Amino acid sequence: MGSAAVISGMPAGTVDGATRARTLAVRARRMKQRRQMFDLVAASYLTDALLLLIYSFTGTIPEIVVPTYIACGFGIIVGSIALSESGFYDRFKDHYLVLPTVALNVALVMGFCIWVPQIAFLFLCSLFIIFNFASLRASTSQSLICWATMAAALVVLLVFTDTPIAIPHDTLLERTVTMLALVLTLGRCMFIGMYSSAMRVSLYKRGLQLREAYRRIEELAELDELTGAFNRRCIMRMLDDEIARAERSATPLSLALIDLDWFKRINDSFGHPTGDEVLRTFAITIFANIRSFDRFGRYGGEEFLLLLPNTSREDAHALLDRLREIVGELDWTAFSPGMRVTLSAGVTTMSPDETAESVLARADSALYAAKEKGRNRIATT
Repeated sequence: MGSAAVISGMPAGTVDGATRARTLAVRARRMKQRRQMFDLVAASYLTDALLLLIYSFTGTIPEIVVPTYIACGFGIIVGSIALSESGFYDRFKDHYLVLPTVALNVALVMGFCIWVPQIAFLFLCSLFIIFNFASLRASTSQSLICWATMAAALVVLLVFTDTPIAIPHDTLLERTVTMLALVLTLGRCMFIGMYSSAMRVSLYKRGLQLREAYRRIEELAELDELTGAFNRRCIMRMLDDEIARAERSATPLSLALIDLDWFKRINDSFGHPTGDEVLRTFAITIFANIRSFDRFGRYGGEEFLLLLPNTSREDAHALLDRLREIVGELDWTAFSPGMRVTLSAGVTTMSPDETAESVLARADSALYAAKEKGRNRIATT
């Protein structure tokens, strides 16, 4: 069936291609965000490795601790990057795998606390870094699970083992390195907080951009692309709304069907681009000379519909006659020598319990009468 091959007026192949493109774009954005996170985690591991190197230099810990820590830490990073780039992370709803990542890093920290308890405080400081990183992407439930995991690990370490947790401070160099470890831990936590704040600002700005884009889409969906007036669908909806409002408030509602005289001759004589400019200029002129609560839309071709709430038949006729004079007095020769543009309009006022179809039919009859009488005039019914 033909309809099976088309979705929303677009061929199925085009829709599939657009869907794939959006999916790839989302994955690429997620990969970029994960790379940024991995870079930050790698920098944190490198900071700890440098502190361990100094502790090794002072003789506080065995030399083997430093390369082992580097191998474990960067092994986690490299493995995470490989899985991320292969698309493995995108198979899951949580495309950062927060809980497995936290569990793996906590296990690493606890392992080193038990192996080298003489600098266990340094690894315990890393728990703050891990939790801060996790909070960037964790949901409320995930945050609670992360907290429970770290609390359980600390209970095991401090309550169920007799590991002598120590803070190196015997020499000036050890005290200096310990001070650096604390300062750098606070600095990393602060940096992660700043990074989180920057992410929130970025998301806020993106939200504003999306809202503006949606507003623009809605606006374009209501406006005629050429003239900027409301399109037919929108002005007809407004007519229904104004009819209902007029009935509720028992106030008059008038409307006018407006037609540019001999517009086909303008297109034939001066060209369609000039004709388009005439339509645009006409619409701008009408907008500039109607009230804020009046509604003006393109009914079709060179025909326009003007809704005049709380306006009697006599006032509506006077308003349209004034608009007719304004349009006729414009210097249309600016578009092309010898050009003259006038309008004709049919004006009517709603009767009680009248439908939109019937009042439009009466306005159309009045417009026809204005044309029959020689154009460049207003007829009222």
